[in-house]
Amino acid sequence: MGLSIGIVGLPNVGKSTLFNALTKAQNAESANYPFCTIEPNKAVVPVPDPRLAKLVELVNSQKIIQATVDFIDIAGLVKGASQGEGLGNQFLANIRECDAILHVVRCFENDDVIHVSGTVDPIRDIDIIDTELILADLQAAERKADRLSKQLKGDKKLGVQIELLQRLITHLNAGKPASELEELKSDLGAELRKDLLLITFKPVIYGMNVDEQGLAEDNDYVRQVRALAEARGSRSVKISARIEEELVGLSPEEAQEFLASYGVTESGLDLVIRTGYEMLGLCSYFTAGPKEVRAWTIRQGTKAPQGAGVIHTDFERGFIRAEVIAYDDYVKHGTEAKCRAAGVLRVEGKEYVLKDGDVVHFLFNV
Repeated sequence: MGLSIGIVGLPNVGKSTLFNALTKAQNAESANYPFCTIEPNKAVVPVPDPRLAKLVELVNSQKIIQATVDFIDIAGLVKGASQGEGLGNQFLANIRECDAILHVVRCFENDDVIHVSGTVDPIRDIDIIDTELILADLQAAERKADRLSKQLKGDKKLGVQIELLQRLITHLNAGKPASELEELKSDLGAELRKDLLLITFKPVIYGMNVDEQGLAEDNDYVRQVRALAEARGSRSVKISARIEEELVGLSPEEAQEFLASYGVTESGLDLVIRTGYEMLGLCSYFTAGPKEVRAWTIRQGTKAPQGAGVIHTDFERGFIRAEVIAYDDYVKHGTEAKCRAAGVLRVEGKEYVLKDGDVVHFLFNV
């Protein structure tokens, strides 16, 4: 499994600039006017993890294969998008299957960069996007309810689903996101969420796009968004799309030195991915051998057979056992043989829960 993040926001908040910088793929045109991104953009981004390089050094492996994140960028949404205004509404389907939403919000003043509403007001901007996403989910729920109502005569069991749909419709009509409807957290609700792919049920990361000054020290806009995110139980990260652009092409050492000059230690890419992993309860285990060292993304709490299934379904079906070395133990002892001799290589069965950083070798029947 991998992590997929959909990027939303008003036009001209730095969304496409950030996409270009985060993905290092200059395929989302950035321009100083609304609606410059007219096609959905997707890029696969490697997950930064310095532990992989250390394992390659120890194992003398030929290559590294990192875990990946899919970033999907759509055209900027505007007020009325759910009724066809602007272009972003055409591409909302592209983010329905994402695991999380990165909501980019402008948190800087610059007279040379046009704001679609004329002034900078991040809370107002967030409200506009929230409303359009709620309306998009409302339309999906109403269409589903209409279809099920027509089938009700032939299948009385559909009544329970329709009742939940009506509660969802009432909830969304009140301007509330699907994530705040407790009934959707039931088994029946999970089925409905899977069917509708509700955008407003997804976890949200607020990406506060700041200028150089704002990166070094929080401004009032950042403080407002942080407070809102905290009140909603969401997460926020401070990023500078322009600074991220500057990082493209720099070596890791140069990038760290550049970031340090602004008083920060992590790039926007690292922050967004790390926050996404934390929000969704994801972690990585490793496989290491002479051909490759590779990171595999799993959910925290995944047992060994299911973790093996991420590599190949045959591994899960024929699972026998897993030989596991904790990353820190591997680094401490230097080789698999020394780990075995030191007694830190463990043989684990079907009930073992994989941990972040485990270096694993699966044994299975074909």
